[in-house]
Amino acid sequence: MVVLMRYALTVFALLVPALSGPADVASGFSRTGAQEPQVIEITAERFSFNPSEIRVKAGMPLEIRLTSEDTMHGFHILGTDIDLELPKRGRGVASVMFQPTAGRYTFECSRLCGAGHAFMRGVIIATE
Repeated sequence: MVVLMRYALTVFALLVPALSGPADVASGFSRTGAQEPQVIEITAERFSFNPSEIRVKAGMPLEIRLTSEDTMHGFHILGTDIDLELPKRGRGVASVMFQPTAGRYTFECSRLCGAGHAFMRGVIIATE
């Protein structure tokens, strides 16, 4: 139930910005000029994220899609409020939006997943 609510909130969070811009009365489409997000796909498995290093342009909106190839994992970007659970293999995809400013953002597994949990880290590097 908690997982379903998180997915519903994620979907809601993704839809609200798209619907909140000024609308073209004739077509109903938004004219905000917002950039389409860059889609980043990350797989979690056996105490690692793949890819574990991601390079992006600063200010670019990202849609991070996460899947697990084994057990449940977490995904937390240190210094942000982004912290979600990835369902077990074959049970879906977790998704989150993130728009980094220039800098390094370490991410880690935030759900105890076994003996190698402490080594499950990665980095997003956003450059100008």
